[in-house]
Amino acid sequence: MDDHINSDYETDFLVWIHTQAELLRAKHFDQLDLENLVEELEGMARKEKHELKHRTMQLIMHLLKCKLQPTRISGGWLGTIREQRLHIQDLLEAMPSLARLLDEYMERSYAHAADLAADETGLPRSAFPTTMPFSKEQLLDSDYIPKK
Repeated sequence: MDDHINSDYETDFLVWIHTQAELLRAKHFDQLDLENLVEELEGMARKEKHELKHRTMQLIMHLLKCKLQPTRISGGWLGTIREQRLHIQDLLEAMPSLARLLDEYMERSYAHAADLAADETGLPRSAFPTTMPFSKEQLLDSDYIPKK
């Protein structure tokens, strides 16, 4: 392999990406930086999964805040809820295989979301449900805002 192709990965990632794309288009598979290419592809998958998990946690946190403090619902909370739902929907449309992870991420993110909601509202953690109070349908329903 050309040392230039390997060195670009460490010195100029954008040049490396363009070089790898050109090599793929030209079907010069023997010149690809396979080790780093595989690593980057796996990293992309991890990033998308993390994005779904993070947005799910943020959405749950804001829904909890609305559920426990309905008189304090603000435009900021509602905007964050809408934004997270839109991003989650975009992720699921672009990568349908992520949908199978949503239930798991809802359950895994709940405790952290409740902790953050407790921190932000000043309510004790014990005021929050011990288990996930929202269904997947409620989570993704653009009109759903919980009532106490």
